[in-house]
Amino acid sequence: MRDGLLEVLKPITEEERAILEGKTDIQRGLYTSKKHFTIESEKLLQEGKLITVRPHTRFVHFPNHGHNYIEVFYVCQGKVTHIINGETVIVKQGELLFLNQYVEHEILPTGSEDIAINFIVLPEFFDTAFSMIEKNNVLADFLVNTLKEKNGISQYLYFQVSENLQIQNLMENMIDSLVHKQGNEDQINQHTMGLVFLHLLNAVRTLKENTPNQYKNMMVMTTLKYIDENYKDGTLTELCDMLNQSISGLSRLIRQNTGYTYKELLQRRRFRKAVELLMETDLPVNDVVSAVGYENNSYFYRKFRERYKMTPNEYREKYQGEKVIRV
Repeated sequence: MRDGLLEVLKPITEEERAILEGKTDIQRGLYTSKKHFTIESEKLLQEGKLITVRPHTRFVHFPNHGHNYIEVFYVCQGKVTHIINGETVIVKQGELLFLNQYVEHEILPTGSEDIAINFIVLPEFFDTAFSMIEKNNVLADFLVNTLKEKNGISQYLYFQVSENLQIQNLMENMIDSLVHKQGNEDQINQHTMGLVFLHLLNAVRTLKENTPNQYKNMMVMTTLKYIDENYKDGTLTELCDMLNQSISGLSRLIRQNTGYTYKELLQRRRFRKAVELLMETDLPVNDVVSAVGYENNSYFYRKFRERYKMTPNEYREKYQGEKVIRV
């Protein structure tokens, strides 16, 4: 982390000073007005804001709690240990932990040199990031919906990206803008978070894999990335060989964790590309059909009409030139 920014984050806060002087518990009133320990965004976020940052409180055990916002936890220096549903997750310098708004976790005490930042984020903050990456990347749907949906596949995403300087620079840019508040922070950081997500899309294998949930997430993400990159001629058989999985086992895992079969995910990706070509090019429809991997034109026309309630030509006439892809 940049030395100047680190110096801003290191000083002992008033809350931490009270802990060092003998107060053994955190001041719950700073975080919640409820009996159950749910940290409220209303306590931490300025009205009308979608995101803010606060240094993680050191020197004290942070008891099990939930929050009504999305938390993005970034370690600037040292390391911080989280306990999430009984699983120990040690987040080290330069690493990222995304916690959705329904997960409960606790945090073990840290020392003076363990500097971490909590990003308090409302779900709608991610809308801009989502719009930056959803156009042609199925994996983006998985990542963002994991954070936004109550019944998301994952309760947390832990990216071990300490060697990724691009992501670290982007995270530090967001911290700097929110600490110094130079204006338009929300808009700037919405786009910056989009860039972070674009880099994370290339870092699927940095996800923590040593728990069943994270292993499943890695498998599903790899599947979605494969479909995204091989929608024209990729096959489930080739994917299973690549992942050393049986067809029945991987098919079941995909259906259980996405709600779709492999064939349905492939079709969604192909149609996403097809409508992109209809909207942005003048290619004849038959060439569009071929470009997205279909050999049977009549099958494509029938499935397209089922999905969009119109023919490809009618779709083109209605939406050509628009920027929003209708999946």
